[in-house]
Formats: sequence, structure tokens, C-alpha cells
Amino acid sequence: MKMKPSAAAPVLLFLGTEKGTFTLTSDRLRKHWSFSGPHLVGAEVYHMAYDHRNEGTLLAAVNSPIWGPQIHVSRDLGNTWTPCKDQPRFPKESGKTVKRFWHIRPGRESEPKVWYVGAEPASLFKSADHGATWIEVSSLSNHPTSERWQPGFGGLCLHSIVLHPTEKNRMWVGMSAVGVFGTKDGGQSWKPMNKGVRADFMPEKFPEYGQCTHKLLSHPASPETLFQQNHCGVYRSDSGGEEWQDISDGLPSRFGFVLGLHAKDPNTIYVVPEDEALGDKVGGGQRFVTGAKLRVYRSRNAGNSWEPLTDGLPQANAFLHLLREGMATDTLDPCGIYMATKTGQVFYSRDGGDHWELLREHLPPILSVGVAVTG
Repeated sequence: MKMKPSAAAPVLLFLGTEKGTFTLTSDRLRKHWSFSGPHLVGAEVYHMAYDHRNEGTLLAAVNSPIWGPQIHVSRDLGNTWTPCKDQPRFPKESGKTVKRFWHIRPGRESEPKVWYVGAEPASLFKSADHGATWIEVSSLSNHPTSERWQPGFGGLCLHSIVLHPTEKNRMWVGMSAVGVFGTKDGGQSWKPMNKGVRADFMPEKFPEYGQCTHKLLSHPASPETLFQQNHCGVYRSDSGGEEWQDISDGLPSRFGFVLGLHAKDPNTIYVVPEDEALGDKVGGGQRFVTGAKLRVYRSRNAGNSWEPLTDGLPQANAFLHLLREGMATDTLDPCGIYMATKTGQVFYSRDGGDHWELLREHLPPILSVGVAVTG
């Protein structure tokens, strides 16, 4: 049912699915929700982001079977959408074609008109004028190693963009199956940043690049600390990506896609391990939660130890799969955690993960979930 999102409700939950977008709104208690959608009907929406620098603005990475990959913008909390007049595209002389958009990221506080987009084949685009024009950051896709980049099961894609909040020349990207690359000069040059990260499917187990990063995040309160859920484990870097430490011990599986960070505590992280019966093969694995039990694992010490969170989650015959954009956290206290499945369920916790509820079901396959506190 198409209902207009309530501007008076400050908590906005937004879902990108294989059949369009949906939004849910609530007050700060987050007990009762209003539902709106579908919007952008029929389009695959790989990712959505709220641009808090421009009140009411939602951004969507849309992949249409008719119009191809497009960036859409909503100025009314997701009720109506407009495609950017200019779209991120490779120069004609490159001979390359954008296949899909995977991720969209508003810029820093200091650059209020900047948006970034991650695409397939693995590439980074930037707009400095709210999407009116775009340029490719070609230094990345033309990196000397790029001719040897290989796709993951989902494609050769750039799916994670992490910006240093105060140093505008520094950023990191996550690519499948390439790994993490970083820049310290505003994107003029890039280097692989994968030391200590396994690639069990490669002849060399710790290569310079070629790892399959599934999700990359950093907490704004601790920007030198990076976390990634990888095909071959969960990792933390305390050196801005220069070296990585395996923090998978205590998890029932090294494999998974989603990764969440507590908004108030940079040492509290969340993952959802998935079945790795065949997970050591690229594209392999049954790809449902380990043991068919939906368990969120939380660490309060940056991955040194883990605890399972199960209260309110199905613990039998839960053949569920979560994609890389399938978890989000809000900025309220206590922190809200939201996770969405490829079979159309949304689960959430209003107390940092201690207790969970089913918020919505019977939706199309959910590709991404995001949340914003808008007031």
C-alpha cells in the first residue's frame, strides 16, 4: 500500500529490494511503525543512503531492467523519486560500460555537495554538485593491478566506500574480489591494503590483492580503525588499513556478508555468520545462516571476543540469507539494530541487540537496509 512517509516521525527505515523501495517511520520509541511502498516499482535498488547534510534527501543506487543503472534522488523521505539528469558513466573512449551501481555515499560534512558511487565493473564515481555532473576517479580503475582483478560471485564490483571524516584526502574502498584499496591524496593514487587478510581460494593465501571483501566499515569516532567482513573471516585494522588482524575466533563460521557498528561505541560490532559448508569456494556455500539458526554475534571489545544474540530470533529451520547491505544501526540510545533478509523479513532490536522482534515480512528480496534519525 502506497502511503506517504510521515515527516513528523523522526526515525526513517528505508529498504532497497528487487522490486523497488519501501520506507517505515516511527517515533523515537520505535515500537509502532507506519509503512509506505513500493516506490520505484520494478527496479532493483542495491543501496540507499540518507544525506543528513540536506534534510529529507534520500539517494538510491537503482538498476533498472529498462533504463539500466541510475542514481535517483528523493527530497521527501522516499515518497517520490527523480533520476539525476546526468548519470555516472565511463568516458566513451574507454570502451567500458557501467553494468550496475552497488553503493552510494554522501560526502563529508566539509563537502556538502559531494556524492560518491561504487559501480560494476569495479570503479568509483564522484559528483561535486548534488549529482548534476559526475566524473570517474579513473586512477582507481586504471591501477597497475587492475588488468588482473577478478570478479566475486556477484561480479567485479566496488561495494563499500569509507571516508575519513576529517582528512578529506583519505578514503578506502572495498571491492570483490579485489580487496581493500586506499588513498591518501584525494584519489590521485591508490594502493592495496590487504596485509594479513586471507584468500583461501587463491594459490597464494595472503596476496597483495585478490581478497574477497564483503563489507568494509569504519566508525567516525575512531577513523583509523577499520573492520571488514570478508569471504575468509572478520578482520580489524588499527592502522588505517596498513595491517589487518583476524578477529574470527569465537564465531561459528568465518563466512558472512553483513557488518554493523554501534553508533555510540566504536568497539561494539555486529556480524551474522553464514553456513560455510562449501564457503571456501568462490560462489560456493549454501549461503544461509549457520546451522539454520539466525544468530547475531556482538563484540564489545572490537572483536577480541564474541557473544551470540538470539532472543526473539528463529533458532530452528531458519534458512535465511543476508546480503552485504543487510544491516544498519541508528544513532539513538539505546542503539537500534536492523537487519533484512533476501526472503523479505526485517528484524530489529531496540536495545543494542539484546532482544529482537520481527518488524516486517512478505517483502520482495531485500538488497539493502538503512536508517536515519531525521529529527
